Amino acid sequence: MGNLLVHITCGPEAPTRAALGFLVARAAVEEGHGVSVFLAGDGVQLIRESVLDSLSGLGTGALRESFDAVCEGGGRFYVSGMSSMARGVTAEDLANKPAEMAMPNVLVQLTFAADRTLTY
Repeated sequence: MGNLLVHITCGPEAPTRAALGFLVARAAVEEGHGVSVFLAGDGVQLIRESVLDSLSGLGTGALRESFDAVCEGGGRFYVSGMSSMARGVTAEDLANKPAEMAMPNVLVQLTFAADRTLTY
């Protein structure tokens, strides 16, 4: 199977687009692919429990369901450290999740390691 990188830069202000990125990541892990999700810009807010529990996209389902499926399927989340600082997302928001703060060089590394990259 392949490795997919899903780069999400939109946040709660674009619920359908944000949830679509998570849904595609979910579909990939369910197909047996390796999946990395990099959240940047407003997308870092998607890692917050309150957003995971409340956001739902039109025709793309609940964010929490896709997030949980990606986690259970071995997917990993990377959250832009610079975007997080600007938006008040902290290490506490990442606690007990397969997620870590990451700088732009990690996005570059993930991009070159992936077989395909999708951006939402």
